[in-house]
Amino acid sequence: MCLAIPGRVLELNGAFATVDFGGVKRRIGTALTPQVAVDEYVLVHAGMAIQVIDVAEAERTLELIREVYADLADEEIGPEGAGLD
Repeated sequence: MCLAIPGRVLELNGAFATVDFGGVKRRIGTALTPQVAVDEYVLVHAGMAIQVIDVAEAERTLELIREVYADLADEEIGPEGAGLD
């Protein structure tokens, strides 16, 4: 399964962009999304922006990711749950 994470474009530099992922900034490729502009959101997979998405969609996706991580943090996984027994 692959997962693409939304991030906000902070800066463009040729075929690359600096993207903010909730405070974590990374340099990603924009060859697949040459139309992207600063302050737009992109879905990023394997270091490449694969799609420009609107703010509402980005916010929905980020909220779902936060919920999943919160649920995982609430669970205690012992050796039996991790397949280590």
